[in-house]
Amino acid sequence: MAAAANRRVRAGLSHLDGGGRARMVDTGEKPVTSRRAVAEARVRMSAATARLVRKGGTRKGDVMGVARLAGIMAAKRAPDLVPLCHPVALTDVDVEARAGRDGVRIRATARAVDRTGVEMEAMVAAAVAALTVYDMVKGHDRSAEVVGVRLLEKSGGKSGTWRRPSASRS
Repeated sequence: MAAAANRRVRAGLSHLDGGGRARMVDTGEKPVTSRRAVAEARVRMSAATARLVRKGGTRKGDVMGVARLAGIMAAKRAPDLVPLCHPVALTDVDVEARAGRDGVRIRATARAVDRTGVEMEAMVAAAVAALTVYDMVKGHDRSAEVVGVRLLEKSGGKSGTWRRPSASRS
């Protein structure tokens, strides 16, 4: 009975073969379409540290600018970091970092015209930008934390457009 359940689970996972081994998905027959994905991550920190970030007063310098650049660079390296992620020809990566009262919100958008989506590129960009914020504020606030790395929306390809329900996008 357990074997049958395992086969049913594997049947819906495109990166597993019939024996449950990891494999790269063959995208050779997929049509080339315009792809877009948006992801976010947050860095929570003390109000005092967030104030320093907003005013540009951290010891390490321009937190927001460095985080944006780190996110863009990371998106281009997603296939090097995520083992079964296909290299895609990114046409654009945009990373926004906004400081609020209790932290920084990162929003990363990746675009490509390719055979597979750019969700991983957007999520890697958001995650690395958030880690960069943490790295730059940790000397001020060791309790800072990266939270909520998640996909907000994607479009293109066979599955079309998907958006996270607005109630959980806060």
